[in-house]
Amino acid sequence: MTDNEFNRISEQYIDIVYRSAINICKNKSDAEDAVQNTFLKLLKSDIDFENEDHIRRWLIRVAVNECKNIWKSPWNKKISSFEELEKEPVYIENEKSELFAEVMSLPQKYSIVLHLYYYEDYSVREISRILGISETNVQTRLMRARKKLRVQLKEAWNDEQI
Repeated sequence: MTDNEFNRISEQYIDIVYRSAINICKNKSDAEDAVQNTFLKLLKSDIDFENEDHIRRWLIRVAVNECKNIWKSPWNKKISSFEELEKEPVYIENEKSELFAEVMSLPQKYSIVLHLYYYEDYSVREISRILGISETNVQTRLMRARKKLRVQLKEAWNDEQI
């Protein structure tokens, strides 16, 4: 891979990879480590990508695996408190920012499928491949995530009304 090609890919996809990593890791420093490792693997790889979508899927798959590796490390097993998730990405509209925060507050197995489906525009089949789970499992998680999110949003709306 040439330097120009690597620079183009990294500039184009760093936000997507970072958002996916922070969704899984739930803290900035681990997400940054996962992103760095992902792009380091890209630099070292000799893969001939078929198209832009192949690059995007490959990067997200590697980022997901890197996040899982970080969570499996002995260091993370000994840590008892986590940094609060920053409200990233920053949205101009407050409503979108609040919705993103609610999505991120869901359990990881639900927030990642919602994030990939709604924010990154992946299909159920693509999410299945990225996460290494069945399409039925993805659909079930999406359904449960929507239900949990609906409850959370109703509670938040009722709290604002009081």
